[in-house]
Amino acid sequence: MDAKRIVIKVGSSTLTGDAGTSLNGAAVAKLVDVVAGLKSSGKEVIIVTSAAVAAGMAPLGLTERPTDLATQQASASVGQGLLIAKYSAEFSRHNIVVSQVLVTGADLSIELYNENAKRTLMRLLELGVVPIINENDSVGTEELRLGDNDRLSALILELIKADLLVLVSDIDALYDAPPTQSGANRIAKVTDFKELVAIDIGGVGTSGVGSGGMVTKIKAAEIATANGANMLLTDLAHLGDALSGKDVGTLFTAK
Repeated sequence: MDAKRIVIKVGSSTLTGDAGTSLNGAAVAKLVDVVAGLKSSGKEVIIVTSAAVAAGMAPLGLTERPTDLATQQASASVGQGLLIAKYSAEFSRHNIVVSQVLVTGADLSIELYNENAKRTLMRLLELGVVPIINENDSVGTEELRLGDNDRLSALILELIKADLLVLVSDIDALYDAPPTQSGANRIAKVTDFKELVAIDIGGVGTSGVGSGGMVTKIKAAEIATANGANMLLTDLAHLGDALSGKDVGTLFTAK
């Protein structure tokens, strides 16, 4: 992919074990290896990560994703440290420094905060750091919460004028029907969102730990492409191939 600055968003279902009971160390390592490869070829990369709530579930003895805001915030508070520690350890294998950036809806909607976030991120990129961003679930309110990291990643792309948004999901591409359904076909490229009107987009993933779904990914694609960037939708297993231009995943082309 001929992109200099890339935002990669990875979902909870990709980074956690069965039903989100623990962080999947192998998944984090695989993601980090791909990002390290991009860095070595001169790319600037920002990761927007989910899984703070999911990572905090096991230490708190939770077996299902909490539905009330207070418990979600408590779980995120516990899980965020575990999540960034794992990223830091994996990136250290490649001698890459990472930073943690937690944002709320206010940080991207109030001009003063917005400019501060942009200045910080741009300086981190100049210093060769990989910023790791997550919504600040431990203090976000229902009124200000961004709701899902698909949208957050698209807003970050818009903020720093990135060239490419990559959504790493538990589904390898967009399909013209639920992918578990017989006869479902992968959609390789989307150039006009009107093409998707008749498609059954579907809801959240199968893991039970995420908050997004295919609808939020389409909305993220609309934001990214409207800002002159391409968007790739794929899964972790196909991430490297998708970034190298192979015919996998789904590419949403910039307007």
